[in-house]
Amino acid sequence: MSETSKIEIDARGVATLTMTRGDLHNAFDDAMIADLTLKLKELDANDAVRVVVLAAEGISFSAGADLNWMKRMAGYSYEENFSDAMGLGGLLQTLNFLSKPTIARVQGAAFGGGVGLVAACDMAVGTERASFCLSEVKLGLIPAVISPYVVNAMGQRASRRYMLTAERFKADEALRFGLLHRVVNEDELDSAVEDLIASLMIAGPNSVAACKDLIFAVYNRPVDEDVIKDTAERIAKQRASDEGKEGLSAFLEKRKPAWVEG
Repeated sequence: MSETSKIEIDARGVATLTMTRGDLHNAFDDAMIADLTLKLKELDANDAVRVVVLAAEGISFSAGADLNWMKRMAGYSYEENFSDAMGLGGLLQTLNFLSKPTIARVQGAAFGGGVGLVAACDMAVGTERASFCLSEVKLGLIPAVISPYVVNAMGQRASRRYMLTAERFKADEALRFGLLHRVVNEDELDSAVEDLIASLMIAGPNSVAACKDLIFAVYNRPVDEDVIKDTAERIAKQRASDEGKEGLSAFLEKRKPAWVEG
């Protein structure tokens, strides 16, 4: 498999997964999709990893589909196109449901599927020169596989405008409707990412994973007896866990819990 990304893990357990096709604006093809999916699964299975930062080399975060890949797709049958699309679907599903918290470090432009990568992360920080475009309709296509994550992140109203018009929008617009959580100067990007990491590192790692799963479990569901029972079971399980007991004991004893260094 072609290496199109790299992993760096620091002593704290913060993993940075960096797309390394900067000369091609980190446009992805089937090989890059497979590479990213495999590396994300490796990070998810690594108990030493507590946070995953998705980053990119070069001036662009990701230009979406690679031109040569698009040329190949032009001659695909329906079955080949379906299989190809499922590969991207698997990548976004893996990223979205990763048990570790994820942060998109958006230093530049994100087009098409690149917007999907940002939307599938739990948090996203971008520079003032970051820009976005859901350009598929200009090519006679639709942003189908990325749509569940993009509509979730941006909301239906903004999606109806920018998916249909394929207009480019800037970082401040992305911030306004929730695709980005924070916009900073280029020289402040790393410190802004570090602010989020610092907040995540004082939380219990198992509780963060359980909380992420909780959000998916209750989102857009009516508050019925099943939801009430499910949430009660979840907190009971967490309270009875080693991490839950340690966290409560540390709070009552006015000390740092075991998972916090120093």
